[in-house]
Amino acid sequence: MSNSITNDFDTVSAAAWKQKIQVDLKGADYNKTLLTQTNEGITIKPFYHADDFEKLTITTQNTDLNICEKIWVSFEKKANKKALDVLNRGANSIKFTCTKHFDFTVLFHELLHKKIEFHFDFHFYDTDFILELSDFLSKETVFYNLDFIGHLAAKGNWIKNQPQDIEQLKKILTLRPRTNIISVNTAIYQNAGANTVQQVAYALAHANEYLSAFGGEIAPYIQFNNAIGSNYFFEIAKLRALRYLYPLICKEYQVETSTQLFCEPSLRNKTIYDYNVNMLRTTTECMSAILGGAQTISNQPYDHLFLKTNEFGERIARNQLVILKEESHFNNGQHLANDSYYIESITQQIATKALKLFKEIEKNGGFIKQLKQGTIQRKISENAKKEQAQFDDGSLVLLGSNKYPNPLDQMKNVVELSLFKKKQGHKTAITPIIGIRLAEASEKTRINTENQ
Repeated sequence: MSNSITNDFDTVSAAAWKQKIQVDLKGADYNKTLLTQTNEGITIKPFYHADDFEKLTITTQNTDLNICEKIWVSFEKKANKKALDVLNRGANSIKFTCTKHFDFTVLFHELLHKKIEFHFDFHFYDTDFILELSDFLSKETVFYNLDFIGHLAAKGNWIKNQPQDIEQLKKILTLRPRTNIISVNTAIYQNAGANTVQQVAYALAHANEYLSAFGGEIAPYIQFNNAIGSNYFFEIAKLRALRYLYPLICKEYQVETSTQLFCEPSLRNKTIYDYNVNMLRTTTECMSAILGGAQTISNQPYDHLFLKTNEFGERIARNQLVILKEESHFNNGQHLANDSYYIESITQQIATKALKLFKEIEKNGGFIKQLKQGTIQRKISENAKKEQAQFDDGSLVLLGSNKYPNPLDQMKNVVELSLFKKKQGHKTAITPIIGIRLAEASEKTRINTENQ
């Protein structure tokens, strides 16, 4: 008896499989019938075979998955207490959102020297404060996530102005050269409706602005912040394409590096009605992030769109990651996607198209110039409108929203937060890239007509 069932059968080539399929189609066109073209121009085939398999060389890191909890710092003692609590419940990474100066010693009481990974989301910009904070946390793993280009893209304005923003960041990088200071916030583009190819290309062009301004030596200390959508295999391939291409770009600066990825679920596909489905969406999105090679993931509570921060929603979100890591054996799971013919094919197509788009952006003056010209915004808007039309006609499905909605759902008296974005009233230097959910317009109509 053979040791492998595959030894009991003759091998069949890709050409033979295709020939058999064409016979079974009985005259129907193979390309028109079975090949699918996505919005990105990616071709999906009906089968994948070893004959066509070409493996990309993607740098990997053998690191445990970091489960990150986001904590808003309004009062240092309260934020510290919450951090200590969530660390005892499965998190091993904290992302502090800060709107003002805070007391280091109070916020980090009993948090230091415990191999915890810290991230920051600053809603203010003070160079001296950040330098002092980096001294205080000099022996910790910290990501400061300074991104003045991301601020320009999302808000439409520089923090101060372009020369001053560059000068202040240069000062920090000069004094703290081997610190994880810079982030590239690609979640902005995904949440606004950019497709996977655009997201990867814009991430590279965004990062290249920093590399051009401050030199290749900063390349290992840039972290990419990504939003992950529900197209399961494409999201895996998106992260793998980014992990493949970023080191290639860095080689042009004579630097070898891997790609640091912080991921969280997308906002674009989340819904208010039938909101429990959000748990299913975030679970598969976190799985995609793990298989794609994310080092750190922050999950999203299923009810965060309409309820204030609550312990139950946060606990469920955290436990989704704990189960994936500890019970489903997804820890260090980037290797699980290796040698998948389908994922590898999508990765190659995304990488090829993203690299081409990146080169076009650089040829036309770079990412900042194209933001100022409105080119990036226009391209994202075009794809967002295409996706919106697909959602509206039902070909892009959000279960419980445009497919099998529950007409008895009543949300008007449940919501605690402002549900729908309002137009910005202040003047901006460029058109900002605004995130919008696919179900937003239909939900607005629905909630306004409840009980009528």
